[in-house]
Amino acid sequence: MTYVIAEPCISVKDASCVEVCPVDCIHPTADEPGHDEIKQLFIDPDECIDCDACVEACPVDAIFAEDQLPPQWRHYAQINADYYQQARR
Repeated sequence: MTYVIAEPCISVKDASCVEVCPVDCIHPTADEPGHDEIKQLFIDPDECIDCDACVEACPVDAIFAEDQLPPQWRHYAQINADYYQQARR
């Protein structure tokens, strides 16, 4: 996984990152099912092209390269991966 969205996104879901993503790999978007029920956004590790645009756009500094996640948020790498594993079923 390249980039991970961590705790600062919870209940914020600003979507600035969605708007700048050139490959549309951040979900769920506002028009997707489940958007209102899900508390944060997620980056698809298979689609992400490592462009870094989302990191700069995030107003709450919630997006990190996986190897740069703060220790208290390292578990978000698995949370992000689990979201896409469930979505692909």
